[in-house]
Amino acid sequence: MIWSTFDAHRLLYWADVEGPAGAQRRLKLALLQAYHGEGRNPGAEDVLLDCVAKAGLDEARAREVLEQRLFTQAVREAEDLWMQKGVRAVPTMIINQTQALQGVQPVAMLEKLLKTGLAAQR
Repeated sequence: MIWSTFDAHRLLYWADVEGPAGAQRRLKLALLQAYHGEGRNPGAEDVLLDCVAKAGLDEARAREVLEQRLFTQAVREAEDLWMQKGVRAVPTMIINQTQALQGVQPVAMLEKLLKTGLAAQR
């Protein structure tokens, strides 16, 4: 299934700007577990709020973020920025802000890109 993850991204943004250290990472891991591990819709409000609770974040504030469409502009601006930089696939890995590897790739390709990026730093 393909579901909209825009609200999940708004909550991830919120966790980063208003949450304690590590909040965004904990929420991201809960969202990934819900989607990949449990096959749940990461765009559904009940799933989002469950993930917020699992991450130890304020559910009431998360509900406000969702209901009031908070952080919509900031997330859209971030999307626009990365699209302007050529990101068109998930996942996309950017090395040293100069090289990008888009979509699922073989390990050998990632290894080559990392080695090239490290050599360029020297």
